[in-house]
Amino acid sequence: MNKLGGYMGKVLLVDLTTNSINDYPWSDNDREMYLGGKIMAAKILYDNIKTPIDAFSPDNLLCITTSPLNGSGTPSSNRFNISTISPLTGLLTSSNCGGSFGLHLKKAGYDGLIIKGKSKTPVWIEIKEDFVKIHDATELWGKSTSSTQAVLPKFKGKIVIGPAGENKVRYASIFSQERVAGRGGVGAVMGSKNLKAITAEGNKKTPIANKQDAIKLNKKFVKLLKNHSITGKELPELGTANLIRKMQANKQLATRNYRYGRFNDYHLVSGEYMKENFLIRNTGCIGCPIKCSRVVEFNGKHVRGPELETLGLLGPNLKNNNLELIIRWNYILDELGMDTISTGGVIGFAMELSENGLWDCDLKFGEVENIEELLYDIAYRKGIGDLLAEGVKRLSEIMGGENYAIHSKGLELAAYEPRGAVGQGLGYAVSNRGGCHINGGYLIFLEGLGLGMDPYTTKAKAEFTMLQQDLLEAVSAGGTCIFTTYATMPSSLINECGSVLSDFTGKVIKHSGFSAAIINSSIIDNMPIHIPTLPHTKVLTAVTGINITFPILKKIGERGYNIERLFNIRMGLTKNDDRLPHRLVKECQVPADKRSRVPLDVLKKEYYRKRGWDENGKPTEKLLNYLGLN
Repeated sequence: MNKLGGYMGKVLLVDLTTNSINDYPWSDNDREMYLGGKIMAAKILYDNIKTPIDAFSPDNLLCITTSPLNGSGTPSSNRFNISTISPLTGLLTSSNCGGSFGLHLKKAGYDGLIIKGKSKTPVWIEIKEDFVKIHDATELWGKSTSSTQAVLPKFKGKIVIGPAGENKVRYASIFSQERVAGRGGVGAVMGSKNLKAITAEGNKKTPIANKQDAIKLNKKFVKLLKNHSITGKELPELGTANLIRKMQANKQLATRNYRYGRFNDYHLVSGEYMKENFLIRNTGCIGCPIKCSRVVEFNGKHVRGPELETLGLLGPNLKNNNLELIIRWNYILDELGMDTISTGGVIGFAMELSENGLWDCDLKFGEVENIEELLYDIAYRKGIGDLLAEGVKRLSEIMGGENYAIHSKGLELAAYEPRGAVGQGLGYAVSNRGGCHINGGYLIFLEGLGLGMDPYTTKAKAEFTMLQQDLLEAVSAGGTCIFTTYATMPSSLINECGSVLSDFTGKVIKHSGFSAAIINSSIIDNMPIHIPTLPHTKVLTAVTGINITFPILKKIGERGYNIERLFNIRMGLTKNDDRLPHRLVKECQVPADKRSRVPLDVLKKEYYRKRGWDENGKPTEKLLNYLGLN
């Protein structure tokens, strides 16, 4: 039974082995403890998978979860999460998507959907308010992501996979509209279950505990986002690609398989260049006032333009300055259903293997004429594409080159070069899902992309990494896009990054580790704190009826981060897995500057201590008691 606002009160469980359809028990106490989204999914996975299993096992679960703010009118809140065991890492992965499926799943009356088992033949699932039906999908098998969505019934929320998911490419993605649950290989897990697509529809409305308060707060929330320099100007004008220029200036732009942090032709793959030469308009997810997504022209079609990560990994990382080619590859990868980040990472690694004589694969930095054909070979596992479909970690185990195999825990790194932001390097190493900039805490925002914190110092990096990880976990679980957290930092501190004010703020933050430690501790737990530039707490309170202050929201995020850690330990994770490749911790990015490498041992030791983990990276009994996880 559900007595809270923001929730539909039901979670659906579909077993494809037995074709059985049931409700999964999820109580109001669970909702208060885990909120929704990725934290809800982590708890479900933890409760149901007790021993290590292969990601492609029928016993693996595909958890698709919504959040209390979905459908509430809160800006940037119509998102959903997909969690499972990753085919790349063997650990928990979560992937967030801005497509319409989550909204329609709630309209059908469900807060979440759990898929277990494996169908003997290709199927798709239809979800409505009054029934759930499993259909034959033989005629859909082999179709691209857009073709599949076009064939399915109109006016429904849809998630689909492409040929890459069907062929279990370990970094295959799941699509809803043109939005992507991109990371960790969630599409490959869906394909391993012979599940091509899911649709959802209904007319139910998200209940809101205090409707008038929610309406007033949401109006203020929208105003805050529109008036902020990042969410109201930079992202609408240039999208996430606005960061290319800043990354170049700070030696943070992954270039030539992370050998360097700068690319001479960076301006040819920048947000400014895209706007001038290819942009049709900007757009965004349902109900989002930021509208950071790009619409560009490709072969006479208006298609989704490449995001920052795609530009970085398929551009400078491959020594490629041809934006028109990147736009083309981005469209092809979307149609095939494949993660652009991991694709760029594995091709860059293969190029360096070839350069060093370890693999005669005919791939070379700067020579990109044959890449398009290679993308299809990966998706269909043909020729060398079969090996590339395994990802960087497994490819290095076969071919060698481990020192420059750029991944963490098996997940290819995002486009931020961590030797130009060592706190981001710590985040990559300890992130629960592997080389993820968001799950890693996105400390690079403080280290040059937003503020002027010394990118090389170890001071306060552990404290702020933990703080940002926990807040981003909680904000995501609540249902809003993490871009809404940019507005937490006043525009006056960000507008002129590198200015006297920004640099002064960076120096203050460098010496604010003690303050961050207090925020991370239990000292403030019972304080009724709400931060004016973080409206999420008051909005969540109005929508759910639960009293969610800043300390409570932060604690929910900490609980989520630790239950993911506990699950990964159960799957076999040890402290030795919290690491980065040799290149990033032993080789100086700037040969004359010994600071330009990630001092991971120092950072990790301090991070474990601040987290309340023991020397082996395990949450202590004291911490578990505090979080209510015992």
